[in-house]
Amino acid sequence: MPIQWFPGHMNAARRQAADALARVDVVIEVVDARLPAASSNPMIAELCRARNRPCLKLLNKVDLADPAATSEWIAFFGRQPGVSARALSCRETGEARRVPDLCQALAPHRNDGTKPLRMMIMGIPNVGKSTLMNALLKRKVAKVGDEPAVTKQQQTLELGGHRRLTDTPGLMWPKIEHDLDGFMLAASHAIGRNAVIDEEVAAVLGDILLARYGEAVLERYRLDHVADGVALVEAIGERRGCRLKGGILDLEKAARILLTDYRSGALGRISLETPASREAMLTAAQAAGGEPDAEADFSASAS
Repeated sequence: MPIQWFPGHMNAARRQAADALARVDVVIEVVDARLPAASSNPMIAELCRARNRPCLKLLNKVDLADPAATSEWIAFFGRQPGVSARALSCRETGEARRVPDLCQALAPHRNDGTKPLRMMIMGIPNVGKSTLMNALLKRKVAKVGDEPAVTKQQQTLELGGHRRLTDTPGLMWPKIEHDLDGFMLAASHAIGRNAVIDEEVAAVLGDILLARYGEAVLERYRLDHVADGVALVEAIGERRGCRLKGGILDLEKAARILLTDYRSGALGRISLETPASREAMLTAAQAAGGEPDAEADFSASAS
């Protein structure tokens, strides 16, 4: 089942962000380093182009992502006009506090000190925007939680040193074009649980993990072989004793074990997409002339 999630408050948040962008020098877009393209809201790129604003794209949660894939993504985004890309963990305050200097380099017209450097943090839910905000301000001003859509209101605060920072609520876009993107976003906890079925998300995640990190996954759950993501969830349930009354396998519990292990980094440093896999998926979608399902998307991207 395709995944779509666009809570009502995001319409207002999108309008507010578009209005605020007229008064901003640099956009800081935070994405998930494990799925940098899938977690990049296309509306942010459109707004930046329309206002001719430079974008500092931060690949957050780099400590959870595959280093080789991250290097490829940094190079990929660095070739895009008006974009500068960096990888970091917003939980590492030392790394986070270098961000304003990176923004200053993208807005040299603000180097004379006559007007403040105005920055705005944007991104989809649960990628670490509030964590970055708190690190930059050296105090807790934004609520942080491992749930999407924690921040609901836009706020602007002074950083000091003639710098101003605006934090925005997480913004999804009205329609996720590719089914695989929806499943990767759900696996990474960027989409509310009320919009997804954990067993389906875990099965698609399992397919990706087996194709790219199969040995590590099998070792983690002490398995010899599994055919696909569905079989992986079932095998995890068997191995971990996930049973309902009557001895029925509790697939929902097994799915949550796999999702939690991925999200926490217990499976190791994993990236769900690379520039090459992204290109393959988009090429397959274009060739199909429509919107292939997640299985078709994944088959193309894994080939």
